[in-house]
Amino acid sequence: MILSEKRKTDEKWFYSDEQFNQLYPLDIRTLSARHWTPLQVARVAAGFLATEKQAKILDIGSGVGKFCLSAAHFYPQATFYGVEQRRYLIKHAETAGKILGFKNVSFIHGNFTQIDLKNFDHFYFFNSFYENLTGTDKIDEDILYSAELFNYYNRFLYKQLEKMPAGTRLVTFHSLEDEIPDCYQVVDVQMSNMLKFRIKV
Repeated sequence: MILSEKRKTDEKWFYSDEQFNQLYPLDIRTLSARHWTPLQVARVAAGFLATEKQAKILDIGSGVGKFCLSAAHFYPQATFYGVEQRRYLIKHAETAGKILGFKNVSFIHGNFTQIDLKNFDHFYFFNSFYENLTGTDKIDEDILYSAELFNYYNRFLYKQLEKMPAGTRLVTFHSLEDEIPDCYQVVDVQMSNMLKFRIKV
């Protein structure tokens, strides 16, 4: 298959969120509206993050990989990584990745506190800690949830982001902003303040 034909085949998955979600089984699709990044958001966020060739971009709490996979399609010059602590969500992400056949996306099974953020250039964060708060919608009941974990994760990410060099880019979606150091300057806001673009100064 020549490149243009492959691109045309790939495009069919990116016409709409409904079409993209067909990459996953029904029980995963039902979680999409609440827990997975919309294609429109992924495209805009990845465009801000993929500013240089070979940029390494990490999605913190990547779920079934929707942000990483769609970003990898829209911006093939960058490499997208997702870290996720639920192994079965990683498997769904990898299965979808095999169908799409992208080479610039990879998934890491583990808690984000176990990896060194300095191995990456820029970051995407769709408030994956929010589940820990009482009364919030949860993906499943397979992991522990607590306000203590919410606070711990926020503090940990805050400290790690603080250590990143000037010029580091960060996109947050539905963030409560507890995890963001003041040194990350907001340069753009979209979707009624739900989507924010920051650069470390």
